[in-house]
Amino acid sequence: MSKIVLVAEASSGLGAATATALADTGHTVYAGVGPFTVHPAAGPAMPDRRTRDHDAPLRPIALNTADQRSVSTAIAGILAEAGRIDAVVHVAGPVPRGPVESFTPYQLAQIYDAHVLSTQRVNRSVLPQMRQRREGLLVWMVPGDREGASFPYLALHSAAVTVIEHLAESYARELIGFGIETTIVAAGFPTPVTGSRLRAVHPDDTEAVLSYEGRYPGLLHRVEVQLAEQTPAEAEVARTALAIAAAVGRPKGARPLRITAARSGCGPGSGTSR
Repeated sequence: MSKIVLVAEASSGLGAATATALADTGHTVYAGVGPFTVHPAAGPAMPDRRTRDHDAPLRPIALNTADQRSVSTAIAGILAEAGRIDAVVHVAGPVPRGPVESFTPYQLAQIYDAHVLSTQRVNRSVLPQMRQRREGLLVWMVPGDREGASFPYLALHSAAVTVIEHLAESYARELIGFGIETTIVAAGFPTPVTGSRLRAVHPDDTEAVLSYEGRYPGLLHRVEVQLAEQTPAEAEVARTALAIAAAVGRPKGARPLRITAARSGCGPGSGTSR
């Protein structure tokens, strides 16, 4: 059965691939296009939203998940046009890189907002109509081979993803009584955008960064190189996108809480010596 699906972050990378896979499998997909700059290495982007075809299965829509007004406007527009939203797909947020100390509190707030508050804005706008219909699906994409580890200079990303996983699991338990299901899709790579500068976040406190660089020479560069080397192949991204599409297409009651879409190498574990 064809569903109305919102992919909240579909500007490029895994989000764009997922939106395309969903549309190709017969669903009507609203692809959220945010204000972020797209790096060429991040993969194909969504079509210009100004040329959106209202009869096409893939419909880019302006959606800045950091702005409640933008979220509310986008959701209201979808509901007015399609009458309902059957599923929402959340894709990974930005990737902070650097010593934890070197990120300012303001940056931490931005990182938490991009990973956690953004999903909450979307969910709070979508869930009321799902509860009313007693049907719906929340899909969350998380890195698949993190295994709870906090790698050097990537701790903030790991912490944010951990919060997302616990949030998703709590939503699953709390919403099941309303007939709303949750699926966590674990990709086989650390993040769909690690190999590019797309939405990468670097610390503002350069003095602290230099201090750590003096103690651990070249570590930040090695982390960047290892992330670049772990950029997923197009086949891995496509496989994960198809896994998400398959989860959306499953009948109610047949969706598992967690799916592992693909497997690749482990995270960037560079040891630090004392």
